[in-house]
Amino acid sequence: MAAGYAGVLVSDPWLQNQFTQVELRSLKSHFLSMRRELGNVTLEDLPSMMSKLKIVGENLTDEERSSFLVESNGSLSEEVDFEGFLKVYLKMQAHTNAKPGGGGGAKDSSAFLKAATTTLLHTISESEKSSYVAHINNYLGEDPFLKKCLPIDPLSNDLFEVVKDGVLLCKLINVAVPGTIDERAINTKRILNPWERNENHTLCLNSAKAIGCTVVNIGTQDFIEGRRHLVLGVISQIIKIQLLADLNLKKTPQLLELVEDSKDMEELMGLAPEKILLRWMNFHLKKTSYKKTVTNFSSDVKDGLAYANLLNVLAPEHGNPSIFTVKDFLERARLILQHADRMGCKRYLTAKDIVEGSPNLNLAFVAHVFQHRNGLKSQTKEISFIETSPDESQISREEKAFRLWINSLGNSTYIDNVFEDVRNGWVLLEALDKVSPGIVNWKIASKPPIKMPFRKVENCNQVVKIGKQLKFSLVNVAGNDIVQGNKKLILAFLWQLMRCNIIQLLKNLRSHSHDKEITDADILNWANAKVKNAGKTSQMRSFKDKSLSDGLFFLELLSAVEPRVVNWSLVTKGETDEEKKMNATYVISIARKLGCSIFLLPEDITEVNQKMMLTLTASIKYWFMKQPIEERPGGASDSENSSETMSNCTMDDSSSETSSTEDR
Repeated sequence: MAAGYAGVLVSDPWLQNQFTQVELRSLKSHFLSMRRELGNVTLEDLPSMMSKLKIVGENLTDEERSSFLVESNGSLSEEVDFEGFLKVYLKMQAHTNAKPGGGGGAKDSSAFLKAATTTLLHTISESEKSSYVAHINNYLGEDPFLKKCLPIDPLSNDLFEVVKDGVLLCKLINVAVPGTIDERAINTKRILNPWERNENHTLCLNSAKAIGCTVVNIGTQDFIEGRRHLVLGVISQIIKIQLLADLNLKKTPQLLELVEDSKDMEELMGLAPEKILLRWMNFHLKKTSYKKTVTNFSSDVKDGLAYANLLNVLAPEHGNPSIFTVKDFLERARLILQHADRMGCKRYLTAKDIVEGSPNLNLAFVAHVFQHRNGLKSQTKEISFIETSPDESQISREEKAFRLWINSLGNSTYIDNVFEDVRNGWVLLEALDKVSPGIVNWKIASKPPIKMPFRKVENCNQVVKIGKQLKFSLVNVAGNDIVQGNKKLILAFLWQLMRCNIIQLLKNLRSHSHDKEITDADILNWANAKVKNAGKTSQMRSFKDKSLSDGLFFLELLSAVEPRVVNWSLVTKGETDEEKKMNATYVISIARKLGCSIFLLPEDITEVNQKMMLTLTASIKYWFMKQPIEERPGGASDSENSSETMSNCTMDDSSSETSSTEDR
């Protein structure tokens, strides 16, 4: 389809693939400015006018512009239309980038205008694109649906076309974190209509958030338009999550070899996967004559010496002694990759990427080496702490849900471990400010890094104070409890904050709420009314109703708010544990496909985690209330509930037990 806006069409398919509509609008505005000033715009006019308007080429000399015109061919007096203007723009951008200091060779990057009022450029790395395409071809090449478009040519821009139906990204998420998306929920017809395509992208974005990707300010339209820097950014995060999946003590208990005592062990458990990877790398480098500590995957590895020593420790039988005597960094990098190939490690980078210090590709390379051969002892220390009790397992699940939710808010600080990363109070203050803008007094808050312990206590004291303002249940809770990392108190606070957030979102959609909060009972009654009005008989007596474990009530609720979203031929009776899990997985994927941002696991449904049951129900209600009344099933309004009671945002850990009858 031709890219179009305000009656202007770009019919050339190649040009359609080079720009998004936002970029086209910006360039169209500049082109019209030239026409107003010059009347007819000729090829000869373009370079100087583009430079004058600071679109591109303002750093070129007159001589370079003349040379560029000669290379461009065509009659200099020929009138240029908008498509001709775009072609000259692309050539001129490449010509500018090819200059020394011009921002990189034209073959290495593609630049795009961010908006009509700026010349801020977004670039994509061709090396990264090629590596990610190779990864996709390797892991999804045998997928029955994707066989029609794989393998993708890494030298082409086909990747950005293939992602436009949303299927590839959904399946890539399942490669990274198996089971995240129930593939029964993916629309996989050969030809998808716009609605089905949008559903796939919505499912992708909500699932990406659920595995830890940052997708703030990225929408379905960005994928549909193939916005390259955003598409590659999401793909990069998904692949990174896959490659770092084993960098934890549960998956790789041998990592305990990196620590000496219980204090070090606790520190290791709280580290981000990238930091654990660096620690692993330095652990092996200490066995060599290499004296430096590697602190990043960019400048510290450019000379290749760290890699040469690491690979020599892990696989000395494949080493090449000349690797340490070679003076040329590029040649050393080539020898490093030859060593890695002999080890059986797939390349994620080129020798040039090592020398240039590409952080994403170097991280991918080291993570792959770790997966293939970590060099740690198979028999390690006693690891009884990993054999967790049911309570510890529940705490771990809740920590993950709250961590992913906090990261989805778009705060400046990304957290890898709730219990460690909230102890300075700053993350919680940022989250509170997102939930209730303006409630934090930033003048008395201390931003990390915080050296003085009392500053952390001050931050956490403000957190507790604000929590009490929001009517949280915080009896006998002080800021120091958070600083000390009290797990149960931290989880209790975060649960109340998450609940308050969804309640606040619901309240903001209700013009008739009169500044009163919606209660758990309102959400419960709304869900039951929706299911009943859809002609179903099942009911939810409370958010801990054991009958919810088969997932059928939530499927009926989802079908009630959007009849076409559930394919009942795929639903099981929910009689066995396996059938219940299948339904629960389908519920989560269908809710995300609809547009619900949720952070629960199938186990939360099958085990009826009342907190997650409440957030799931509230998220479905929030999605429904956002829809225009005329687009709701039967044009139903939200006033079909019986009397709805209102209260403050008061709650405690038992608040989600609201019920007028006993549990079944």
